[in-house]
Amino acid sequence: MAIDEVRASGLEYLTLATQLLQRARLADAEAGLWEAADLQWWWRTPRRSDSIDHVFWIDDVGPVAAVVLTDWGRAWGCDPIIVPGVSTVTLSTVWARALEAIDAVGGEAVEVLARDDDVELQGLLADAGFMADDERSGITWMNAQDRPDVAARPEGFALVDRGQETTRPHPMRRRSGEGVEARLMQCSLYDPGLDLAIETADGAIAGYSLYWFDPVTEVGLVEPMRVEDEYQRRGLARAMLTAGLDRLAKRGARRLKVGYATDIARGLYVGAGFRVTSTSRSYSLPHTPRAT
Repeated sequence: MAIDEVRASGLEYLTLATQLLQRARLADAEAGLWEAADLQWWWRTPRRSDSIDHVFWIDDVGPVAAVVLTDWGRAWGCDPIIVPGVSTVTLSTVWARALEAIDAVGGEAVEVLARDDDVELQGLLADAGFMADDERSGITWMNAQDRPDVAARPEGFALVDRGQETTRPHPMRRRSGEGVEARLMQCSLYDPGLDLAIETADGAIAGYSLYWFDPVTEVGLVEPMRVEDEYQRRGLARAMLTAGLDRLAKRGARRLKVGYATDIARGLYVGAGFRVTSTSRSYSLPHTPRAT
């Protein structure tokens, strides 16, 4: 089967990245790092990476591999992605294009997240001068039928369904900007009816969480989950999480996924019944000033 190398940016990139990650998940139930919904979540704010050309490899069915660059502000994220067991495009080929893309960002800091069981990528990173960070993140999964019962919300707080309450500004606007809802609405997997927020009696946002259902893979993703600092340790996160998981299951999700970056988050998800399936570390290539 012939494979073409193409480049795409903007919404065309988002469409191809969505198709690629859906195909990857269908090929392997737990491989890789990302769901299609993860990259759609990243689309929530304008970034310099919106306008750059991302490299995709496409066969007669659709995308089989890609190099995804994401501008995180502090650094560029670089993700070489391959559909497992399907693509004849090798990781070394994709990584060669990734290095070209890294060179093109002009010496700015670059980070690559690699699973601890991905020995091949770790070797390529080491050869390119990337250094591993000490902290680890992880991925957890749960079968939807094993989800916990919906927890009661603490007294004095209201659980707000974004699908029913759309007249107020989106609860994420403070961190993601006034245009966050318009950007999310450009994403094929975003459904405001799956958004949840926790409000105080006077209407202040105490926390929020988004739930993404992918009808192609039947995976439900939790991303993000946040409780504001002054309202933590009151059971708000568990109340939102269990309600959101129940909604995902009723929407049709057969498997549920959430990642974590802190021990507190890991404890919340494992305590709710998720199991850790992989851990990862970030590998960094420090900023290298251009010669003048």
